[in-house]
Amino acid sequence: MGKQMTEMLKGTLEGIILGILTVSPAYGYDITARLREQGFTEIAEGTVYALLVRIEKRGLVDVEKVPSEKGPPRKVYTLNAQGAEYLDEFWGTWGFLASRIEQLQQLVKHPHEGDPS
Repeated sequence: MGKQMTEMLKGTLEGIILGILTVSPAYGYDITARLREQGFTEIAEGTVYALLVRIEKRGLVDVEKVPSEKGPPRKVYTLNAQGAEYLDEFWGTWGFLASRIEQLQQLVKHPHEGDPS
């Protein structure tokens, strides 16, 4: 599943990260760890950090620098109102796509169901 999973995740990972932030604010490494706990074990930290930069630039999160015992301050990301609105739209789009893909999958698996011939 490797390459195909990576390609499919590219378009959805932003929404998944925002979904994680609805649970609680988090910093990059913490978000990566939470993704891995959810089974997304192949995701590189660099991918998450790049998406966080993009999400921040788009104004979907608030960022606070918090001191760290091990070096420079950490950027802690919190979902804001604009991000929550974007996430609602993401879940609606995801639901639409998932249902259509499921319908297509059923049609492909059972092409002659409901066919009167």
